[in-house]
Amino acid sequence: MDAEASSFETSEVLATFLASTPLLSESWRLCSIANTTARGSFVSDGVGDVGYIAFSGIQMAGSSEPSCRNLVPLESAGNNLFFRQNRLNEGEEPIKVDDGMLHLFLSMYVSSSFKEQISALMERSKSIIVTGHSIGGTTASLCTLWLLSYLQSVSSPLQVLCITFGSPLLGNGSLSRAILRERWGGNFCQVVSKHDIMPRLLFAPPTLSLAPQLHSLLQYWHFSMDSPQLGKLVQLRDEDKAELFRFVLSHMEGLAHAGEETSLFCPLGSYLFCSEEGAVCVDNAASVTKMMHLLLMTGSPSSSIEDHLSYGDYVGKSSVQFMNQRSFMQADLPETSYEAGVALALQSLGIDSQQSVTGAAKDCLRMARRMGRTPNLKNAELAVRLSKYAPYRAEIEWYKASCDESDDNMGYYDCFKLRVSNSRREYRVNMNRIKLANFWNDLISMLDNNQLTYDFDRRDKWINASQFYKLLVEPLDIAEYYGKGMHRVKGHYLKYGRERRYEIFDRWWKEKEEKSRGREEYKRSKFASLTQDSCFWARVEEAREWLDSFRSESDMTKLDLLWKNIDAFAKYATKLVDSREVSKDVLAKNSSYSLWVKDYGALKSELLQHFPPQFPSFVEGGMVP
Repeated sequence: MDAEASSFETSEVLATFLASTPLLSESWRLCSIANTTARGSFVSDGVGDVGYIAFSGIQMAGSSEPSCRNLVPLESAGNNLFFRQNRLNEGEEPIKVDDGMLHLFLSMYVSSSFKEQISALMERSKSIIVTGHSIGGTTASLCTLWLLSYLQSVSSPLQVLCITFGSPLLGNGSLSRAILRERWGGNFCQVVSKHDIMPRLLFAPPTLSLAPQLHSLLQYWHFSMDSPQLGKLVQLRDEDKAELFRFVLSHMEGLAHAGEETSLFCPLGSYLFCSEEGAVCVDNAASVTKMMHLLLMTGSPSSSIEDHLSYGDYVGKSSVQFMNQRSFMQADLPETSYEAGVALALQSLGIDSQQSVTGAAKDCLRMARRMGRTPNLKNAELAVRLSKYAPYRAEIEWYKASCDESDDNMGYYDCFKLRVSNSRREYRVNMNRIKLANFWNDLISMLDNNQLTYDFDRRDKWINASQFYKLLVEPLDIAEYYGKGMHRVKGHYLKYGRERRYEIFDRWWKEKEEKSRGREEYKRSKFASLTQDSCFWARVEEAREWLDSFRSESDMTKLDLLWKNIDAFAKYATKLVDSREVSKDVLAKNSSYSLWVKDYGALKSELLQHFPPQFPSFVEGGMVP
């Protein structure tokens, strides 16, 4: 039964949602208005509590044309505009996007009109739809990336969905994977008509010999978007249409057969392939590429060009097709529900009777199916695995309790940091630490590869479990880092040693707290069982180094900076202690923190003896009482 589990889970939900709401029709309505009234710009509107921003598909010719294919690193935009904390996997190519498309978005982003309208939409809307037709679709995708990154940084609950129509490809495979790692794949829906050549153009390599034909084609599309009558002014020869069609089709055939990432550009998000008979949604990049090739095979040079202007017709039929009930003759009943789904998908694409592509299309849809179990089953499987890891966690909890009660009065962190190499107890705790890290790293990897449900990171079970793990185990990771002297080689833990999983868990917890804002704050009557800042000991280690540096430094400017850092940490730590946000191991007599407090007090006494209260600046302002 598992082998025939439900396919296209996330994309299927998205397709059903779009077909049963007015979002597609409203998005296309705004795109049409942008094409005719806002050449090279955008329009915005609001329908109820949904805000819309639509980018025109008519842009200035030149570097923005999809024939340029010049990929540049996305970070060249500066200021972490699109990904706040994105880390590439080892050996992965930097995230790159089309230079012209990036320039188009940035030219709008710096305008006061754009910022004013976006701010107004965010203030009055519960969700925002970012949309665009043709080249306007790539601008919409970049706008959505920026908006998602910004909303994540401020922990806003505002929902964002990007819907594009006939958009060319935007960037490389690293961009697509980065979006999946951020759990943003479901925020992008690329609507592609059956034969439209525009979304397929960038699969083919650049060629100067076809540059005039491409320029004429873009002119024809732009004039036709503005007015069908204007489109008649630009004539495309049949032989030019045929040459473009054959060129793109032949290169797409090579990519489809290669079965791997061989193109400079890669699809991102979910693709809603639409025809006169219905629509099918696919969210696997390799399947999207193959489906684009198969559907183009069923078209003609003329239909590949005219389809780019036919999205209004397809959108108008989408809700009607959604309501239509398809059926099978008794003799043709599929053996399984999955095969029935594949057959209905072929009907929706209008290729069920075309034997030349039916077999390959079935294989493509099978490839799009989730590998192995469905995301919901993967979630359940992870829950079972987590329960099996409970003894490892419990043993670490027992270890912490025994350290906190030991006669050496060092506490949990320092006991592990200063452990002797032949201690069986510490060896078992260290192995448990590694096993738990492997479990959570596997979970993050599954998230990165879109194998879990779309709302996994918003489920309380996993948010709470990850938070408890982080508070319990990260102090051991910090102890290992400083105990082995890794800070001398790599640098301090907070900047150079912290694992990505902890940063992700921080974000999950922060988003949960933002949703709970407004509730009455809980005041602790006793110290926490676990210090609520999992990086507290890393801050202690840096503060210890600052004290040592202060005693040996002679430069007054550096002394002033060191003292500000020291004093800031002292105030922060005192606040945590006063609010009982720390575990009692922090206040153990011989803990690193308690020893630091003694050194800090001794240093202040020395300063008062050697300097008058008004000089230098690190003795002023009440820093030294």
